[in-house]
Amino acid sequence: MKLQGLRVVDLSLFLPGPLMTQFMADHGAEVIKIESLHAGEPNREIGAKRDGVSVYFANTHRGKKSLALNLKDPAGVEILLRLAARSDVLVEAFRPGVAERLGIGYRQVAARAPRIVYASIAAFGQSGPYRDLAAHDLATEAMAGVLSLNRGADGKPAIPALANADMLASMMTLAGVLMALYRRKETGKGDYLDMAMADSLLACLPNSMGTAMTERRQPVLGEERALGGNALYNIYETKDGDYIVLAGQEPKFARNLLEPLGRPDLVTLCELPPGPGQNPVREFLSIIFKEKNKTEWVEWFRGRDIAFAPMRTLPEVLEDPHFKARGMVLKDARGWDHLGVPIRFADEPARPDFAAPGHGQHTNDILRSLGYAESDIASLNATGVVRGA
Repeated sequence: MKLQGLRVVDLSLFLPGPLMTQFMADHGAEVIKIESLHAGEPNREIGAKRDGVSVYFANTHRGKKSLALNLKDPAGVEILLRLAARSDVLVEAFRPGVAERLGIGYRQVAARAPRIVYASIAAFGQSGPYRDLAAHDLATEAMAGVLSLNRGADGKPAIPALANADMLASMMTLAGVLMALYRRKETGKGDYLDMAMADSLLACLPNSMGTAMTERRQPVLGEERALGGNALYNIYETKDGDYIVLAGQEPKFARNLLEPLGRPDLVTLCELPPGPGQNPVREFLSIIFKEKNKTEWVEWFRGRDIAFAPMRTLPEVLEDPHFKARGMVLKDARGWDHLGVPIRFADEPARPDFAAPGHGQHTNDILRSLGYAESDIASLNATGVVRGA
């Protein structure tokens, strides 16, 4: 696998860091998750569980090892530094300044491990006026302007279903880490990544920044091509109270839709700029789509070259033959569902290991690999520096 032979130390919690390092584990990296002695990873206790294992934890920590470690004890810090010296990547997501106070900041780690690629993930990064603000995904989306674009039919901001800041920071950190590892082959030196969730959001807004950058004006959602201003890029309610989506604005799609529906006169309106000029099309479609149930519309669209999709629920997606064929919905030997690996290589594909580690399951084995004697391991467990299985 692509990352076989790499060792990753994961000090992060919740979603951005854990998902990023899970993708690395799926592709062969050895990922060692550092957990606190008592609480451990919060994902262990969030949401629905199967046989005592949360779905959230299973889909962010599969294939990893767990080292339960007290980083407030100097002996615990020494264990981490010794581990870092034998590793390639370290990921942390403490609030800015915490890692340094614990004695495991980049400079402290790099002094022992000059080849380490060290990534810090924070809501607003390690510098700037917002550096020390407490924030999870929603607050970050609000501060970066994304929430102002995510509005319901009533015009009020709505909580996004996807943790956009978390996910984008996760993927951008993965990209940055892999860039640094690639460069390290030439220089022999590691590097430090200062990754901010808010930065990741802003970098992904080029298609929404037009009026803001040219006029310092907030976009009017009903006049934006991808935010509701285009009749053929919109959500429509069906007779049974469900929803379908049109998602293609090209003229051919307008003809292929409106001519069979008996309104070829509306095709030219679809070529107008997004906004009020397309209102007659939007009004017609809002009426016509309420004349059939969603399943009836699915049949009507079948075989027609129109960018169309029915709105699916999550249980429906898990049974969808396409996502099963793509390997994005997988089952383990127990029959448990798992999310698949979206990074698909023709050669050396990912091989996800569905085993999620118990809290501190690998502590003693890792200490042995670092040269600790059995008596030392027993003492570290007894004095609360580590917690073994």
